[in-house]
This record gives sequence, C-alpha cells and structure tokens, in this order.
Amino acid sequence: MRKLTIEDLEVRGRRVLVRVDYNVPLKNGRVADDTRIRATLPTLRRLLDRGARLVLMSHLGRPKGKASPEFSLRPCADALAAHLGRPVRFAADCVGPEAEAKATALEDGEVLLLENLRFHPEEEANDPEFARRLARLGELYVNDAFGAAHRAHASTEGVTRFFKQCAAGLLLKKELDYLGAVLENPVRPFAAVLGGAKISGKIEVISRLLPRVERLIVGGGMAFTFYKALGLEVGGSLVEEDRIELARKLLEEGGEKLLLPADVVVTDRLDLKGGTLGTIQTVPCREIPAGWIGVDIGPQSVERFGTVLKEAKTVLWNGPMGIFEIEAASRGTAAIARTLAEATAAGATTIVGGGDSAAALERAGLAAKVTHVSTGGGASLEFLEGKVLPGVAALTDR
Repeated sequence: MRKLTIEDLEVRGRRVLVRVDYNVPLKNGRVADDTRIRATLPTLRRLLDRGARLVLMSHLGRPKGKASPEFSLRPCADALAAHLGRPVRFAADCVGPEAEAKATALEDGEVLLLENLRFHPEEEANDPEFARRLARLGELYVNDAFGAAHRAHASTEGVTRFFKQCAAGLLLKKELDYLGAVLENPVRPFAAVLGGAKISGKIEVISRLLPRVERLIVGGGMAFTFYKALGLEVGGSLVEEDRIELARKLLEEGGEKLLLPADVVVTDRLDLKGGTLGTIQTVPCREIPAGWIGVDIGPQSVERFGTVLKEAKTVLWNGPMGIFEIEAASRGTAAIARTLAEATAAGATTIVGGGDSAAALERAGLAAKVTHVSTGGGASLEFLEGKVLPGVAALTDR
C-alpha cells in the first residue's frame, strides 16, 4: 500500500471527513441489505476508538442532482447507529450552515452522517467549489468507499485538494490488497471465472488475465459471442456482432487456457421484465436450436468447471453464468457459488468481484464462505483492467 492509511493519522479530537459507500437498497423507509454499511465498521470503530469525530458522506441511488426523499440516507443513520451501539446524528444536507454547525459541534467519539451527496449535481461534476464546501466539514480526509473509487467526483477526488492528509480506510486497503495480490502474486494454480451479459465490458479484464491464469472460464451471455466466433449456431442468444473478431483473437491467444460451456440451458421464450421463461431444455453447445435463447450453463459445464476450480489455489469470479434472477436460469451461477465455498474450505483463496456475483453469493447464503467479496463491481473491474482509480490516486503518498 503506497498511500497513507488511517493507521498513519493522528485523529484524536479531530474531525475526520470519511467517504463511505452507503449506496444500499431501501424498502419501506428501512435499509433492506446492510452489507455495505457493515463493511465500513472496522474503519469507523478504529477511528472512534482513537477519539476521532466522524463526519460521514455517501451517495445513494440516482436522484439526478435533486433532493428526493426516496433517496435519503436517513435510514442508513439508523442502521449504522444499531451496529455501532451509539447515536448517529444526521444533517439534512451535505453542505451549508446546518452541516457545518453539526460537524463543528461534534465531540470525541461522535458520528454525523450527511445527506445524499448526489442531491447536488456538483458532486458528479467534481465541482471545485462544492468540493471546498465539503472539505470545510473535516480536518482530515479518509476514503473507505471502494465502490466509488473509480469515479472522479467531488467527494472522492476533488475534496482531496483541500486537505494535507488524505488516507485510505481499512476496507479500501483490504480491497486493493486482495485484488492486487491476485494480479501480482497469486498462489497457483490460478483460475478466473468471468460471466455476465456482454464481452465488451470484460475485454480488458480477459486480455489482462489470460497471461496470468492457468485457466480462464467464460460463461454467461458473453459465451455466445465466443460460440459465434467458432462458427456455431447460437439461435436467438445475445451476441455482440462487433466483437466476434475480437472473441476469435482471444480464443487463439487463450488456447486451452480458455474454457467455454460444453452445454447450455435454452428457452423458446424469454420475458426479462416479467422474469419468466417459456419451454426450457439443455443442449450441447453445438446444438442450440434456431430461435432458442441461451439462459444458463448446463450440468456438464457445471461439472467441468467445478473440477477446474477445485484444483485451483486462487480463484477470481466476476459475473453470473446465466440470468440468475430467474429461478430456472440460476442453477449454473448457484453451482459456481457452492464450488467457490468448497474451494475456500479446502484452503483456496477465493475473491468475488462484486456486482451480480456478490448478489448471487448473498442469495445462496454463501457470502461468508469465500475469502473476499468486493463491495465495488465497477471499481474492481477497472482495477483488474489496470486502470488508475481516481479516488485512490488522489490519496496522500506515504
């Protein structure tokens, strides 16, 4: 870790402005899934134990630059207070006189949560004046929001220009340590599982991982673009026509390293909005009927992929194997989740790159059974692609 962390800061009696990622689902005015809130607790407790005065800021949802009650962070204050076992004050705006007054009034060991940053369009525009107004609320800055670290926003990048010391929280450090180790020094054999709908979102990751892995498994919707590159019939399955030539090159480059599903679950009708399928059947990858749509990997693929993953000592998983939100198309993704849990129990290091993969693990009740689940799908992808994360680059060097 080449950046300052919270362990490098003298925080007693000082207001610490902490960027957290409380972009959580809400239901009936309550937090429906508090995973991201719980993930910040080690950082917050460490700072509070050392006498810091915490001012927390986050975004939630897409309120499009306007104050919208349904995107208020107030329910997060209640959820956080329950976990910390102490009151969490709330400011009805993230900048301005009320926020400044409440921040200034904090005593050692007290916590203030600010209202949604994205109620102001200046946040996503990385407006310097808005960043300066945020900076007034603290004397030190900590970023613990890995899920937002790939965005150059006022609260992640702009604000750092107004502080002498900007440090990483424990969660941000943990994310970078795990993902960095996968790229730089994995225990071998190293296998990666990539899924999801489109190859276009994973091209750089595939290219970067191929030289580093022993095996790279491809599933999900993007497998059909690879099938098309092999000249196979894919029926009505999702194909990115402009990526077929690229898929062909990746197949040549990957050789035996790159594994595609041997069989697929197909349907004659798919209603994504209604979450329903028509008739389903499992067919070999070379026998997809014309007009039918691939929605999951089949049992043969599950067995083959499982064998590879159980032999691995390091596994990285990003992206589901099918349309896992629909029960009949979720079995392949659930099987990968179970296999990762078994591999972890057998001593492998297993890292799940957030997003849909993390959601599938939660759904299967297996999130605690793998080594690390990233809190940032987009950020983890960009890190794996080798891109600079603005929210990390802006922190103070050691």
